[in-house]
Amino acid sequence: MQAFRGRLPRRAVAGMLAATCLMAVAQSAYAQVAPPFATLLRESEDAPRLAVSEAGVRQAEGLRDQARARPNPSINVMTENVAGSSPYSGFGRAETTLQYSQPIELGGKRSARIAAGEAGVVASRARDRDARVVFAYDLARAYAAAEIGDRRVGLAEDEVEEAQSDLKAAEALVGAGKETRLRALQARSALNEVSAQLDLAKANRISAYVRLSALVGADAPFASLAESLLDTGPSPDMVGPVDPTASPALLVAEAERAAAARRLDVESRRATPDITASVGVRRLEYEGATAVLGGVTIPLHLFDRNRGNIAASRAEVDAAEARLAVLRAEARAEAQSAAAERSAAESRVTAARGALATADETYRLARIAYEAGKSPLVELLAARHGLGTARSTVLDAETARFEARARLARLAGRTITGEPIQ
Repeated sequence: MQAFRGRLPRRAVAGMLAATCLMAVAQSAYAQVAPPFATLLRESEDAPRLAVSEAGVRQAEGLRDQARARPNPSINVMTENVAGSSPYSGFGRAETTLQYSQPIELGGKRSARIAAGEAGVVASRARDRDARVVFAYDLARAYAAAEIGDRRVGLAEDEVEEAQSDLKAAEALVGAGKETRLRALQARSALNEVSAQLDLAKANRISAYVRLSALVGADAPFASLAESLLDTGPSPDMVGPVDPTASPALLVAEAERAAAARRLDVESRRATPDITASVGVRRLEYEGATAVLGGVTIPLHLFDRNRGNIAASRAEVDAAEARLAVLRAEARAEAQSAAAERSAAESRVTAARGALATADETYRLARIAYEAGKSPLVELLAARHGLGTARSTVLDAETARFEARARLARLAGRTITGEPIQ
C-alpha cells in the first residue's frame, strides 16, 4: 500500500505535464488545423524534401544546356625579334603575328555529350517523380499517424471513464458492506493504469502532430485534422493490379542505367584526339610585308588515353544494370505482397469489428452482473480489459489496412486518395 502511494504522485505529475503540453499546443494562438490531405499535399510543393529534388532537376537541365556548348576559340598576338642585341635592338626587324585558333571536336564527342545531358535530365525527372511519390506516401502516413494518435487518446479516455465508473461501483459495494476494501483498491489501481496509458497516448499524439508539421515545413504546428484518412484509399478498380514495370523506383533505375550508358559513350569518344585549326597574319617590319599563316595542331595520345575514366564508366553501367535487376525482382515481389496484405487487412478489420461487438456486449453484461452482486470484480475488470483490447485491435487492423492501401498507391505512383502523381 505504501509503495502504491509512492508511485501515484509521479504518475499524476506526468499526466499533468502531458496534459499541459497538449493544451499548450491545442490552444496556442499559432496552432492550426491541418487541411484535408489532398489540399495539404498540393500546398506542400515547397516542402524542403521536394525542394531538394526539384533542385536536382534544375541542375541536370543546366548540365544538359552546357553540354551543347562548343569549345571556345582563342586569339594569340605575339611579337618577335625585338629589344635584343643588334640588329634586333629596336623594332625594325619585328615580326608580329595575329593568330586565331579553333579547337575542333572529332569522333562525335559533342553529340554524345548532348545525348548524355538529355539522359541525365530524364533520370533526374524520374528521381523527382519518385521523390514526390515517396513524399506523398510519407505524408499520408504522417497524417494517418496524427489521426491514430487522436483515436488512441479517445480510446484511452473511454477506458478512464469506464474505469472511473467501475471504481464508483466498487466503492458503493464496499460502502454497502458487500465487497471488501481490497476490491476498491483493485479498481483504483486499474484506474491509475489506464490513466497512465492516457498520458502516454497524449504524448504520442503531440509527437505525431509535430512530425506532420515538420514534414510539410509548416510555420505553425498543427493541432487537429480536417478529415479522417484511415478509411481512405484508392479503390481496387482505380489502382487495378499493380504493374511492377511501372513502379516509380524501377523507372528511376532504368533511367539511371540509360544515363550511365550515355556517359560511357562520352568517355569512350574522348579517346579520339581533337585538332586545333589556326589561321593568322604576320607583319614583317623589315621587309614591310604581311603574310598569311595557317596550321593544325594534333595532340599525341601517348600517355593519357582516358582508359581509367572508360573503366570507371563501364563499372558504373554494370552497377546500374545490377541495381535494375534487383529492383525488377523486388518490384514484382512487393506488388504481389502488397495486394495480399491489403486483402488480409480487409478481412482483419471485419474480424476485429465483430470481436469488438462481442467484447462490448460482454462488458455490458459483466457490469450489470457486478452491480447486482452476481459476479466478482475481477470478472468486470477482465471484461473491461477485453473491451479495451478489442478497441485497440480494431484500430490496429484499420492502421494495417491503411498501410496496405498506402503501399499499393505508392507502387502505382498515386496518392492515397487515388490521384496519379506526375
